[in-house]
Amino acid sequence: MNATRSGAGGMLRGAAAGAAGTTALNAVTYLDMALRGRPASSTPEETVERLTEVAGVPVPGGSGPDGTRAHRVSALGALTGMATGVAVGAALGAVAGAAGRRPGLLGGGLAAALVAMAGSSGPMAALGVTDPRTWSRADWVSDAVPHAAYGAVTAWVLRRL
Repeated sequence: MNATRSGAGGMLRGAAAGAAGTTALNAVTYLDMALRGRPASSTPEETVERLTEVAGVPVPGGSGPDGTRAHRVSALGALTGMATGVAVGAALGAVAGAAGRRPGLLGGGLAAALVAMAGSSGPMAALGVTDPRTWSRADWVSDAVPHAAYGAVTAWVLRRL
């Protein structure tokens, strides 16, 4: 087995696939927002706020008229979502590389979607930002459909690389 098919090579291919999947997730989310006229979720920013409290590391910036702190928190919320998507893809690529085979589209897509959902909602639930047990059907659909797009694109790109 050569290095491009296992280890770091698999992880890098997976990270690229995860980045593509993250783009799909964001596109589906924004399409949903545009079609239904719904606002963006505040949970990424709330998660950053809780993380900074727990870690004791404040986000710098003023809360006055320039609002630089709020802008940083918003950006950090988006970046944590991107990092989760790339990391899940990298993990899937590493596992595929170690196994010496590419995941199937259905199994790989489902695995990527479920791990990405757990990787985003799990920390939010652990920090008390949200409780998936209380979500409505519409909440679950708003979360599951973009993650399904993430999983499908991540698995497809990983299979093609």
